[in-house]
Amino acid sequence: MAHLNLEKLRNAKLETDPYDFVLVPGFIGPETVKRVNETYPPINSGGSFPLDSLDTDMVIKEVIDELDGAEFQAAIEAVFDVDLTDRPKMYSLRGYTRAKDGQIHTDSKDKIITVLLYLNENWTQPGGRLRLLRNGHDVENFAFEVPPDNGTLLVFKRSDTSWHGHHPFEGPRRSLQMNWMTSEGSKGWHRVRHKISATIKKLTAAE
Repeated sequence: MAHLNLEKLRNAKLETDPYDFVLVPGFIGPETVKRVNETYPPINSGGSFPLDSLDTDMVIKEVIDELDGAEFQAAIEAVFDVDLTDRPKMYSLRGYTRAKDGQIHTDSKDKIITVLLYLNENWTQPGGRLRLLRNGHDVENFAFEVPPDNGTLLVFKRSDTSWHGHHPFEGPRRSLQMNWMTSEGSKGWHRVRHKISATIKKLTAAE
């Protein structure tokens, strides 16, 4: 593959504290990270954005095409011992984090697996570092802290205890999120929500 280091993923250890996850630093290499950032869509407000309008010359689209392939899915199925056959996928991009973002949550029940690919270069800020938490109320009670940079891949199995969050940060923070969903209906609802959210932000920005 041109961008994904699937061998690193296949060799990654499945961690179980505080819940099932794998962490793969450098899942995409520095040259890909650089090219992704050079062609990244201009996202200057918070929230998630759908991928429908990505231009073909954006390198993040090439990365998404590889994530969408059977090899990546097979690797995830093997690591988590889960069958994702015929499960729909949903993608969204983030480019800007607001001070209110990062509140502790588990992800919605219609998500099976959450994939986060971090696209920033050499993150130096104390805020914005995702923490995998042992409860739903204390951001200091964490098992791992993940800097959102340099092509790091974080994948976890969603559950009622898959708590995560981060200290506040406001500013550019780029990431790609992918989820395997329980059904097409739930995928569609999320897509509509993201589209509405993106439209509102676009109109607000134009005022």
